[in-house]
Amino acid sequence: MSAMQRLPEPVTTTPATKGRVAGLRLPSPEPFTILASSPAATLEGVATVVCVPTFRRPDMLEATLRSLAAQQGGHDFAIIVVENEGSAREGAARAAALLEAGLFKGHVIVEPRQGNCKAYNAAWSCALTRFPALEQVLGIDDDEIAEPGWLDAFLKAAAAAPAELFGGAVTPVFEDARRGWLSAHPVFRSHYSRSGPAPLLYSSANYLIRRQVLERLGHPFLDESFDFTGGGDADFFARAKAAGFRFWWVEEAAQRETMPARRSEFGWIAARALRNGAISAAIERRARPGLAGRLRTLARSLALLAAAPWRGLALGWRTGSVLIGLYHAQVAAGRLMSEFGVWGEQYRKPEKN
Repeated sequence: MSAMQRLPEPVTTTPATKGRVAGLRLPSPEPFTILASSPAATLEGVATVVCVPTFRRPDMLEATLRSLAAQQGGHDFAIIVVENEGSAREGAARAAALLEAGLFKGHVIVEPRQGNCKAYNAAWSCALTRFPALEQVLGIDDDEIAEPGWLDAFLKAAAAAPAELFGGAVTPVFEDARRGWLSAHPVFRSHYSRSGPAPLLYSSANYLIRRQVLERLGHPFLDESFDFTGGGDADFFARAKAAGFRFWWVEEAAQRETMPARRSEFGWIAARALRNGAISAAIERRARPGLAGRLRTLARSLALLAAAPWRGLALGWRTGSVLIGLYHAQVAAGRLMSEFGVWGEQYRKPEKN
């Protein structure tokens, strides 16, 4: 791989200096800065860009980047690392060193305004404005490892399937191996288990999105009001579906996600289930504004609460876990709590997430 060039200081660049995207209005000046970059000539023909947001996990970020460097299939791709910690920037420093060493090509950027939606918006804006041949963006978090065939599986599906948005499996790996049985819990389990058409995607943990989706939905791609609650990805996918885009599941595009011990605690799992309920209700209210829509969402929440005991018994029996069986009741409770503005912000303090 060609030698890399690193900018001596963060430099804010604008779409005007790097090429505008026809029909798409992006913020100017850009809210992110570029810390390290590959030579432009090595990026001009790149059609595939993998986006990696990071926050205070430099060691895990390096493991993620090394898993991307080990991808099979011989595909030409670039990586955008988005540092979302605006002061110490340890992840950006680590990624820049790896870029300079030739592990990957692309850009290392900093979006100093904390928020996962802001980080993704910065990554996708950077991809659209710095890669003129861009066809698709993919995503992986900095606590995930891509299996060697991850990229190849996604790109083969994107070339053949009648869809514009693709999701893949994420397998939880618990630091406390004794808690492995929690992988059957809906907050950890992937929504689908077979490759093929899917009605919707819900998570940005493992995705491929075609360029035309971003251009059609416009900036901000993810609604930044979801920065600390989560749900910006689910809202984005719901808007994509409303715009007529299609979804496809690629089971072979697999990742492994590290689950620290705190995520196997009852309090964290309950908070995530409540959050899932709040997000689903919020997205429904957005899709159906007005009193009639609000009443319809409330009626659905009440129906889910009424059905929760029976659904919970079935889930608990199937998994052999009372804790897992509580999920449906927690989701229904989260939906109802959101009607009164009660909605946890699990991402406000990422070190506790």
